[in-house]
Amino acid sequence: MAKKEKPRVSIYTDGACRGNPGPGGYGSILVYKGVEKELSGGEILTTNNRMELMGAIVALEALKTPCVVTLTSDSKYLVDGMVNGWAKKWQEQSWIRSDKKPALNPDLWSRLLQLCEKHEVTFLWIKGHAGHPYNERCDKLATAYADRYKRE
Repeated sequence: MAKKEKPRVSIYTDGACRGNPGPGGYGSILVYKGVEKELSGGEILTTNNRMELMGAIVALEALKTPCVVTLTSDSKYLVDGMVNGWAKKWQEQSWIRSDKKPALNPDLWSRLLQLCEKHEVTFLWIKGHAGHPYNERCDKLATAYADRYKRE
């Protein structure tokens, strides 16, 4: 019996923060066979990097079966942390970076690494605020969520 091919999904993410730390939000768009699903959320007191990670985590958690994923983000923190293997190395070293300082956001990096064991994820970096339609939409989702907290 032939092995069933995993679904191929494109994910676009962005995070935003009003102040750093401050009210924050994330936005994610999943695209599968031309169908789009938007996700967003946030926290009243957070950092931009946490929101960047949450955008990726929430999107990957929304996948019901193991998938082949291309995840596109304008966050160098997120993309470099995964592509360059930094997050995995920090985890192996009990969340201590090479400069002997604690790695930030180990709770979120741990969740992301676990999701990347379930899914085959390729991380791509794009320049933010450069007119990429999905990146611009993710930014709007993220900033709208952050602004929700600002008004409260």
